[in-house]
Amino acid sequence: MEEKNVNTWEEFAQALADLRREHLDAGLHASSAPLFRGQENSRWMLSTTLDRIREGMLFSDYYRRIAKIRPQIESLTNRDWPIPGYPEVERLSRDYQELDQLLWVGPRPAYAYMAYLRHHGFPSPLLDWTRSPYIAAYFAFKNVGENSGGMVSIFVYFETPNKPSGNGMRVLYRYGPYVKTHRRHVLQQSEYTLCVAFDNEWRFEEYDKVFDSGLDQQGICWKFTIPASQRRKVLQMLDEYNLNAFSLFESEDAMIETLATREFSFENSARAESQVQAQRALSRIRSEAAQRGLERLSSSDIDAEIQAVRVRGDQPARP
Repeated sequence: MEEKNVNTWEEFAQALADLRREHLDAGLHASSAPLFRGQENSRWMLSTTLDRIREGMLFSDYYRRIAKIRPQIESLTNRDWPIPGYPEVERLSRDYQELDQLLWVGPRPAYAYMAYLRHHGFPSPLLDWTRSPYIAAYFAFKNVGENSGGMVSIFVYFETPNKPSGNGMRVLYRYGPYVKTHRRHVLQQSEYTLCVAFDNEWRFEEYDKVFDSGLDQQGICWKFTIPASQRRKVLQMLDEYNLNAFSLFESEDAMIETLATREFSFENSARAESQVQAQRALSRIRSEAAQRGLERLSSSDIDAEIQAVRVRGDQPARP
């Protein structure tokens, strides 16, 4: 995985445009359109919520757990999740070729149900991505402290054709948008990847080596790091396109979060920008006054100088 540091959102947008052009010039298949993932800490690598609590979990073990809780979920939500029975999946998990075919071309065991669980916070082997770099940017900047001096990251993943697979290898499957599951899946333009390997039995694997160049490479991925200080600018830009917590989650909590961000973060941002403009205008006025031999400026002098600057077209904010 190649890491690229950029200083501003504009630099990221330009770098992304260059990547898209290079990808098209390479003549790769259209189905390998890029996916994006935003993370609020650039020190974090790619990992699933399941990896963070249980590394290398067996496919059958995970399936047994989600099958066990299904009746409770169906009772609470009054919604059915038809999935294969556990004995069948346990048998498949020990068969390399049969489960590989199902994971690759389908029907993928419990995919819709697993995506639903993922969107509700249940530990999941599905790593969630989005087809929109703007949605990825929202999740990267959403909770980061802009005065922390830290960096956020946005991952850009291109699937490559003819990926290798085999016994003992880490294999990466990409699952697209065409599945009936949680509505956030549609709102957030979600897709997922599943990283697994077979060694007598299928198990989930980490992402630390799947993008390394070589015979086992499962795709191409870039990690862009962007200063957290870009947070207000990026979130305000996204909000102007109606991309915010409410549009992505559609809950009452998300609505309140969106309104609070507009009333406090964006208002403070505009006020801070106005203060910066005022200081710059005052500095220019004092510099011009000094050139004219004025050592001290009265309020009337400042007003006159501001008006003179405005006439020239600079339009500074009033100090």
